[in-house]
Amino acid sequence: MFYRNKGAYLVGRLVSDQGLYPIVFALMHRKDTGVELDAVISEPEDVSIIFSFTRSYFMVDVPIPSDFVRLFNRHLVESNDEFMIAPGIKGLVMSVFTLPSFEIVFKLIKDKFGPSKNVTRQTVLDKYHLVKVHDRVGRMADTQEFSNLSLPLDRFHSACLKELLELCGNSVSVEGDQVVIKHLYTERRMTPLNIYLEACTDEERLAALDEYGQAIKQLAAANIFPGDMLLKNFGVTRHGRVVFYDYDEISYLTEVNFRKIPEPQTYEQEMASEPWYTIAAEDVFPEEFATFLFPSAQIRKEFAKLHGDLFEADYWKGLQQRIEEGQMMEFFPYKTGTHAPGWSLV
Repeated sequence: MFYRNKGAYLVGRLVSDQGLYPIVFALMHRKDTGVELDAVISEPEDVSIIFSFTRSYFMVDVPIPSDFVRLFNRHLVESNDEFMIAPGIKGLVMSVFTLPSFEIVFKLIKDKFGPSKNVTRQTVLDKYHLVKVHDRVGRMADTQEFSNLSLPLDRFHSACLKELLELCGNSVSVEGDQVVIKHLYTERRMTPLNIYLEACTDEERLAALDEYGQAIKQLAAANIFPGDMLLKNFGVTRHGRVVFYDYDEISYLTEVNFRKIPEPQTYEQEMASEPWYTIAAEDVFPEEFATFLFPSAQIRKEFAKLHGDLFEADYWKGLQQRIEEGQMMEFFPYKTGTHAPGWSLV
């Protein structure tokens, strides 16, 4: 049995003359009816969505953990491409590189952060630890943490190695024919949402925007506020699911003070180029999300139609109140079409 959020998953397989097929029974414990069978999932793609980017959260014991490292070492022997800086907008806190033939990104904390980032290295470590121990609700990418990882020098593209040594010199060194990295995180590779939206169809864009809104709402329902909700900090999986992966500004939702922008009382206040009202470090103004997150007027309008409530402080305050009252909101990593309401287990 696998447990996550309010659901339990009994995982097995169907055996037939045609082959093996996955089958997952999603169970819920209802207050009035007891344990119910909420869904039966049998399509491989749907089963993959349940586990995919959040599999380690299920806390399943692995008999030989070193097998994960052996898999990567074996891939290095069987491939010949080079490590390169991951595509996308470069972050202010992390340097990210990848091996194109391997669906993993490697994330290192930079020695110095961009001027807009008021955090320390320890802050970043603490944020990633928070994610590790928190319910990821299927919307935050798993991270694996490694120390003293040694990679072959001849597999690094020169530009990649140059950036790592310049920006992460406290963590990276060259020792003989090896690049030794004192500390890094690995995550499954995804297409950054901002890049995805540049090349997708109209239908795919609307689906991705809806997924983006659902991801934010489900994280919030689990008492997580992403902090930096820019599109570049979310990725699109091969199933079209949107997942958050940049954790240096996350916090508990209940620690955030959501405010409405005060109405100006004078002409000088109305025309001021800077906010005339005081702003504390924990203050957030959801009204600003629309222009801050969506430079494109068309995408802004489409998202507002799908999830316009995210631009309202009252929506966030309502979630905070429900969390503080002890309510645990329901959301499931499978399609609503797989629901089988009324199937009770005796």
